[in-house]
Amino acid sequence: MEPTTLTTERLLMRPFAPGDAEAVHTACQDPDIQRWTVVPSPYTRADAELFTGKLSPAGWQEDTTYNFAVLRRDDGQLVGALGVMRRILPGTYEVGFWTAKEHRGTGYATEALIEVAHWAFTALAADRIEWRAEIGNTPSRAVALRAGFRMEGDQRSALFNKGIRRDTWNAALLPADLGLPGTHPYRPAPDVSGAL
Repeated sequence: MEPTTLTTERLLMRPFAPGDAEAVHTACQDPDIQRWTVVPSPYTRADAELFTGKLSPAGWQEDTTYNFAVLRRDDGQLVGALGVMRRILPGTYEVGFWTAKEHRGTGYATEALIEVAHWAFTALAADRIEWRAEIGNTPSRAVALRAGFRMEGDQRSALFNKGIRRDTWNAALLPADLGLPGTHPYRPAPDVSGAL
């Protein structure tokens, strides 16, 4: 996949570059990012350099993971990170994101997630985008719900983070949820609530 840049009214989303390492390192010192995401803890400058200079570019080159630096358009300040990862089932992707502490509560994460979802449904031919977070990560859940994701339940031991298996909330977004056509036909399950 060719590296892609996306824009919204307030945001610019582009692939991470080595020059983002300092801003990523600073943002990831936040205990909440280290607690609720799978970034290393403690988070070192070498971790940021590896992520921005090697892992993120490799994901684009290998067509497996598309990490976006989410920046404010007015001043280029790093707001957060948003990644789209290819899953095993064709047309299925998973999103993950974090927002720098000083930019939480601004709606930036929701705005970025909706834009990236549109991109995934059109450019990647996605038919399903999954979101998961450890149970208790209510800010991440709120972003997913505001972006139109529909909760699908909980999974036990579905996340491995810092040596511990954790339970997750799970949700998904389909192209139709954003008024877009899907790549493949979709047949929802019939209502079986009255079945014996």
